[in-house]
Formats: sequence, C-alpha cells, structure tokens
Amino acid sequence: MTATLILSQAATGENATLLDWLARISNLAYIVAAVLFLMALAGLSKPETAKRGNTLGMSGMAVAIAVAIFQAVVHSTTDSDALDPVITVVLIALAMSLGAAYGIKRAHSVEMTGLPQLIALFNGMVGLGAVFIGYNSFVSESADSMGAAAYNFHLGEVFLGIFIGAVTFTGSILAGLKLSGKVKGAPLLLPARNLLNVAILVISLVLMVVFILAGEGTTAWIAVGIMTALALFMGWHLVAAIGGGDMPVVVSIMNSYSGWAAAFTGLMLQNPLLIITGALVGSSGAFLSYVMCQAMNRSFLNVLLGGFGTDGGAVAEGVDGTHTEIDTDEAVAMLKDAKNIMITPGYGMAVSQAQYTVAELTRKLRDQGKTVQFGIHPVAGRLPGHMNVLLAEAKVPYDIVMDMEEINDDFDEVDVVLVIGANDTVNPSAEMPGSPIAGMPVLKVWEAERVIVLKRSMGAGYSGAQNPLFFNENTDMLLGDAKASIEKLAAGISN
Repeated sequence: MTATLILSQAATGENATLLDWLARISNLAYIVAAVLFLMALAGLSKPETAKRGNTLGMSGMAVAIAVAIFQAVVHSTTDSDALDPVITVVLIALAMSLGAAYGIKRAHSVEMTGLPQLIALFNGMVGLGAVFIGYNSFVSESADSMGAAAYNFHLGEVFLGIFIGAVTFTGSILAGLKLSGKVKGAPLLLPARNLLNVAILVISLVLMVVFILAGEGTTAWIAVGIMTALALFMGWHLVAAIGGGDMPVVVSIMNSYSGWAAAFTGLMLQNPLLIITGALVGSSGAFLSYVMCQAMNRSFLNVLLGGFGTDGGAVAEGVDGTHTEIDTDEAVAMLKDAKNIMITPGYGMAVSQAQYTVAELTRKLRDQGKTVQFGIHPVAGRLPGHMNVLLAEAKVPYDIVMDMEEINDDFDEVDVVLVIGANDTVNPSAEMPGSPIAGMPVLKVWEAERVIVLKRSMGAGYSGAQNPLFFNENTDMLLGDAKASIEKLAAGISN
C-alpha cells in the first residue's frame, strides 16, 4: 500500500524525481542481468564450467523477470490508462504460474534424446510471441503518440519483427516434427525453390514500404497480413527443403532466428535488456550454426536459404558385402589384448541411456592400465554437445573426451575402436560423391586395427545413407541393445 501511495505521488508530481530514480535502478539491474548473461555464455563454452554458466544464466533471468514485474507495476500505478496494479500483478502471476508449471513438467519428463525437439518448440514459441507482440504494438501505438518520424521507424520494427517471428515459428515447428519422426525427414524440393524464396523476400520488402507509407487503415492491415502469410510459408519451405540428417543445424539456425525475433520485440517494447539478450542469442546461434556447417562441410549461406545438403538427385546406393558378427566374449578378448582404445559414441548411446555403463567400462579399462579416449563428432546425437553432456553426467573425465579435430589423425595408432550407436558420424561414404552425407567430415574409425560396432541392427543412419564400415574386414558387429552389451563387456573385463 505504501509503495502504491509513493508511486501515485510521483505520478502527480509530489515526488517528481522518484520515477527518474526508479528508471535508473531498473537500468542498473538490466546491466547486471546483461553481464550475468555474458558470463553465462562464457561458462557454457566449456564442459568444465557449463554448470556455473547455467547458474549464472538463471540468475540473470531472475533479475530480468523481477525488473520486468517491477516496471509493469510502476506503469500500472502511474498511468491512468493502464490496468489496476492488483489486476496487473494477478495477470503476471497467472502467466508465470502457467509457464512454470509447463516448464517444470517438461524438465522432469523430457529425455536427453528429446531435447532437440523441445528446443525447436521453444524457438517456435519465441517466434510466435514476436508475431503477437508485433501486431499488438501496431494496434496500440500511433503517429500522434510517437511523432511521425518515430512512428515510421516503429512500423519498420513491427514489420521486421513479425516477419522474422513468423519464419521462426513455422520453421522451428517443422524441424521439431522432423526430429521426432512425426514428419518424414526426406527433403521436399519444390521447383525453382530458391527463386521462390527470393520472390518472397522481394514481395515482403515491397509490402514493408507500403505498410510504412500507409501507416494505418485497411491498406496497412492488408500489407502486414499478406507478409505474415508469406513469412509463415517461407519458414515451412526453408526447413521442408532440408533433409532430416541436417536437422541439428536447422535447430541451431532457428535458435538464432528466435534471438533476432526477440531483439526486434525488445525494440517494439523499448526494453534494452530484451534487445541485448536477443542479440546475444541471435549472434551466438549464428556462430554455432557456422561452426556446425564447417564440421559438416556445408555452406552457411545455403543454411540461411534452405535446402542445403541436397542437390536434387543424389541418392545413396546400397552397399554390397557380408558383415561379421561377434559375441560378448570375443569383444572382451579384443579389449583385453588392446592397449590403446577409442570410444566413439552416437545417438544410439543416448537412446539406450548407456552413458553410465560406458563410464563404468572406461574406469575398468583404465584401471587395467589401458589408454582410453573418446572421439566426439561435433554433431553426434541430435544437437551440438549432446555426447559431451551425457558423458559429463556420467562423470567421465573431461581430459579424455576429445573433439574430432583433435584425434581424427590418430586412429591408425588405435588398437580397438568401440563405436556405440554412431552411424553417420563414422560413415566412410561421406567421401563418396552422391551420398546424402557427401563431403561431411567424419571420424576415421576404419583406420584403426579393429573396429567393434555396437548397434541394434544393420539399418542405415538418420540421413538414410548406407554405411560400408559395417562390411569392412577389420569391423565386427556386436548387435543388440547398447546398454546391455556394454554391461556384459564391463563384467567380462573384470574377470
């Protein structure tokens, strides 16, 4: 009650400097939150500091939410046209409760293998939020309240924010559906698809000019409505043209798009922290996408345009040969005879939740004086760092978990490679023209003396490419559930 009275006095001029001080405190808190977000990004760049980075990020978000609630209450108290402060607080609490309930439920229920789909969903919700905020900002502002020049600039913010948000929404949702297997991963290549994308961009640019010149009225609504429909189609089309094997990169670029959508939302709401955080997410997401494209030998420009990794006609050919199957005892004998062992995990390890048994096997092998290292492909699993997170969760020492570029030239010195649930990332057909993964850098496990592949079946990888590694003379298949197989290997090593 006292706070409401003070704010009311400030609004009537009885305490004229109070609102200025409140604004300064809010800006200072925003700076603190922004610094915490920067520190969080720095911490998340390394597995050793990732937990601390996550804590810093949550702390920054807590500060940002507190300031946003505070500003909303101040606005509702000092602005006669705003909602009653009590109603404002109730609406905020209701929205936060609904969001927190869903977030907690998903955090407890989602598996590591489902995180990419969840990330895609969250990216899509950010995009949809930008669309709604853009339309609301268009309705609530006017040239009379802002001035002609400022209003025209604001209309540009609104138009771009809605466009990016709409592209992010449909693109992210489709990416999530492809990752979950609810939509086929095969690329949909429409005729003249690149010209179609360019045409949408040109038409949208013309519509933006019309929108700004019209300012308001039927013409402006028609322009922004047509643009929204085109942007929704473009987001779907960009992702539809990309094969399922490349969805991890798509999720990353959509994460970048969601950041830019949030930044434009900050411009519309005149919220400096939202601009900063949106720019951080947008730029870091774009850089991560660039790094992933390099790891997969893809063109970053083609990621932005859609349809990368497809040439309209490349089809993987079948692989002729006979594979060799071994049992657990034979695999144990190979491991006991080996001195230098490399483990290359993939999505199959995540599906079977075998990281803890892998960690136990690693400990037992090292206790016997063997050199054990992990070779991690940048896009192993369904998102960057997927395998690193699983291994860190299982307490595998950081210093034996190596990136692909660190160990890819050393496989000829390895006695035995254990391929656990990986396929595309160890597929030598990446060096074959016409393969769906042609040109993609892979772990050269076939250069080792012996290769043991742990898989459920002889099926192709997520990209659909057949793997000739399985038929090599130095490769043996240990088929079955990865977790059960590794438990037997760990038990056999102890005997």
